[in-house]
Amino acid sequence: MKITVAISGASGSNLGLNFIKKIPESIEVFLVVSKSAKTALKLETGMSLRKEFEQRDNVTIFDDSNIAAPIASGSFQVDKMIVIPCSMNTLAKCSVGISDSLITRAFTVMLKERREIILCPREMPFNPIALENMLKLSKLGVTIAPPVLGYYSEQKSLEDMENFLIGKWFDLLEIEHNLFKRWE
Repeated sequence: MKITVAISGASGSNLGLNFIKKIPESIEVFLVVSKSAKTALKLETGMSLRKEFEQRDNVTIFDDSNIAAPIASGSFQVDKMIVIPCSMNTLAKCSVGISDSLITRAFTVMLKERREIILCPREMPFNPIALENMLKLSKLGVTIAPPVLGYYSEQKSLEDMENFLIGKWFDLLEIEHNLFKRWE
């Protein structure tokens, strides 16, 4: 499987990094991080993007300004795309077809090719414009999956909570895992 993972500039950008860290090495990952996400990562975690993934052979990192990257073309076959977290700015651009970055261009390509897309909007509360954008995209076949906790899996730490969220997104992408206790 080939998957594009985009991290846009919402708080919680480390969720996207932790998501990638848990992806099996058999899955090829194309990672795009927006400029705003890099700022959020630095402010919230102090993480260095390159250092986080330099040991992973299955992760290719593209600059968000590189619209000539392979994932910007429909002839380059990527199976699925997830934007985690998805900023309200990215959500709005996706809902009206603005392709001014690699993230939004890759989204547009995936949409036109009718490939699976998941957006994980990270904002609360959602304003009416964001809700309308989510509804519009959902009607186009995009899965809207914000980071919402389910308390039945007995989370006891922030890591447990993140594992639950990542596991739910893995379920949507059909990636096997044992990241949380399932309902019995």
